[in-house]
Amino acid sequence: MNSAAWGVMLHADLTTGTFQDVVLPDWLQEGYLGGKGYAAKLLLDLIPERADPLGPDNMLLFLPGPLTGTPAPAMRACVATKSPQTNLFLDSYFGGMFGPEIKYAGYDGLMISGCATEPVVLVVDRDGPRLQPAEALWGLDTLETTRRVKEVLGDEEFKIATIGPAGERQVRYSLICCEFNRQAGRGGAGAVMGSKNLKAVALKGERLVRVHDQSAFDRALDRANKEIRDSAECRSLMASGTAGSVEFANEAGLIPANNFSDGTSSLAKKLGDAGQSRALWLSRAACFGCPIACTQMGAVRTGTYAQMVTDIVEYESAAMLGTNLGIGDARAVAHLTKLCDLLGLDSISTGACVGFAMEAASKGLLAGWAPAEEIADLEFGNIPAAEEVIRMIAAQQGELGRLLSQGVKAAAKTLGPEAERLAQHVKGLEMPAWGPRGAPGMGLAYMTADRGACHQRGFPVGYEATGMEWRGKPVQALSLEGKAELVATLQDYLAGTDCLVKCDFGAMGVAPETYAELLNAATGRNVEASFFDELGRRIWNTTRLFNLREGLDISHEHLPRRFVEEPLPSGPHKGHRITDEDMRTLLADYYQVRDWDAQGRPLKESLIHSGVETDRRVVLTAPMAQNETREA
Repeated sequence: MNSAAWGVMLHADLTTGTFQDVVLPDWLQEGYLGGKGYAAKLLLDLIPERADPLGPDNMLLFLPGPLTGTPAPAMRACVATKSPQTNLFLDSYFGGMFGPEIKYAGYDGLMISGCATEPVVLVVDRDGPRLQPAEALWGLDTLETTRRVKEVLGDEEFKIATIGPAGERQVRYSLICCEFNRQAGRGGAGAVMGSKNLKAVALKGERLVRVHDQSAFDRALDRANKEIRDSAECRSLMASGTAGSVEFANEAGLIPANNFSDGTSSLAKKLGDAGQSRALWLSRAACFGCPIACTQMGAVRTGTYAQMVTDIVEYESAAMLGTNLGIGDARAVAHLTKLCDLLGLDSISTGACVGFAMEAASKGLLAGWAPAEEIADLEFGNIPAAEEVIRMIAAQQGELGRLLSQGVKAAAKTLGPEAERLAQHVKGLEMPAWGPRGAPGMGLAYMTADRGACHQRGFPVGYEATGMEWRGKPVQALSLEGKAELVATLQDYLAGTDCLVKCDFGAMGVAPETYAELLNAATGRNVEASFFDELGRRIWNTTRLFNLREGLDISHEHLPRRFVEEPLPSGPHKGHRITDEDMRTLLADYYQVRDWDAQGRPLKESLIHSGVETDRRVVLTAPMAQNETREA
């Protein structure tokens, strides 16, 4: 092997119980690179139009990148599928050890299709791929499943990805837990895994991932690590992870409070880095090959949740299960976050659903619909009530649990028009914890993101909330001018580098030129820094084609009515909202920047210019020849 990429994926058909090594065509490797790029093209080509996300025709992909498994800093992997929550493209990213193990097993990805008749574990090790019964694991939480799988296999060295009870029951926003303590959280990939009767994937690889030019790679690696050390943003993450964002978001008027009814909360200080440090943190930990080590491991040492071991409560969980629910106890929020992880629920969507239910209950919208005992104590700030609702969602227990397990869009539609005004989502995916009323560029990013409301497909808040310069001018928070170009540019670069697959935290330090050097040295390519922008445009057009084919249209690209009709009641942007006219202006500018028509459809010239060849398709009919071997 003369490259850090293998050029081969494993296809597991759970219906037939058969396996196939699929050689990736050169044009796919050159044009889509890995990670999100492979996800975009493979889902477009291999999933039938309008396929049921929870049916056997949907595919579940685990995808590292060309630098995953090498010493390149802060590399990750992703899960990709058609989302059961939005019926759109979904890619969800995770750190930890499972992604590198895919590479060590000799693959650039796992492609899983079909549906097993009984619960199974997919095992891949030196003896090859196989399915093992998992009936005894069904119903276990994610951590216990991980422990039991290793016990059954008799080897602690296996790396595990698993679902919890929520995924088994196909809760629409259930997650996949990837060792260690890392989640592919958003959009319901856990439900897809559960629909396939796949309880876990266990990997143990023995292949070395070598690079094309070791000397050049070492030089690029030294440069990347220095850039991370010299980055103020990375140093901040080393100290406190994203918990440091809690008070920043609160001061900027962007934090969700009581189902996004406000953008500031008096509880924020208790949930930020200082509050968590006092209540929880003991030592730092890192994902594979990451010098940042943003994780702050700890334990609850006093009170109701004493002796509970906990990870850092990242910003999104601290906000969505904290201020968004009117809860300011860091220990309680850590408990609720860990409960979501164990049950296999996305903490962002769960917080949005519980907040929706609390506000709906306060307005009497659940009375007469759910039994009185299910909603008696459902109010903002009530920690036991929040915990009980989370358990009900995962178990699809009671009227309320079954209702909320569908997500806020479906739940609100069931309850009626007044409830729909309380449902904070875009395209069916619940809002993350950055309210857009003081950051219209962030609103545009939500409206246009390929997987629905998402802060990781472009984060203009970094410019809007700080006045950082863009194109030589400070960005004005509430101005609409130039926001479309800013958002599209950020989206392209993030999509391009998500093919590596890099962590967003490392990317705060590592320069595009350095990523290009790492890629070239690892694979033998010869690209420049601009390659990632070009690649991102290709991917953004490819995922757009997928979403349009699956039913997306311009009517879905709008913000929740709360942000449009209700001005912010407090904070630095008090009185501001994003109007219907604002949304029309932002979208029209964005479609023009992207070379899409007025209905958000890519023009033929845009597809050609970005390198999207719609007549070139991936097929699964060309397995590796039986006598062909791969270098160990």
